[in-house]
Amino acid sequence: MPNALSTTGPTRPISGQIITFAVIGVINTATYYGLYLLFLKYFPYLVAHILAFLLSMIGSFFLNAKFTYRIRPTWRKFLLFPLTNATNFVITTVGVYVIVDVLHAGSRFAPLMASAAAIPVTFVVSRWVMLPKVEAEGSPPPASVA
Repeated sequence: MPNALSTTGPTRPISGQIITFAVIGVINTATYYGLYLLFLKYFPYLVAHILAFLLSMIGSFFLNAKFTYRIRPTWRKFLLFPLTNATNFVITTVGVYVIVDVLHAGSRFAPLMASAAAIPVTFVVSRWVMLPKVEAEGSPPPASVA
């Protein structure tokens, strides 16, 4: 029986993973913004943004490993995790463009709508990065050898 930090994958339903993933996303956004404001006191805005982004992404990786997927973090997963942020960036950027320039909606709330649309795709990429292939596809994990 896998423990809470099993490397064989999730020990809870996917619906719980999605909810936890979304909550961690909110925490990650708040962390990023708080760090950005803090670093802005000491660095130019672009340096503040990069530092805050990198630190919040690292925090997001460990929070998702522990609470969303209940896996042990590995270097491979850590190095692949930025793919989730790249996916999010592409989808939200395209989404903002479509909402503002194609649909002619206001730009004030466009990033929030685009971010909401990006969550399911980002979640799928995150599962692909964080979970073993058989688990991410919904198949049972292979029997472990003791």
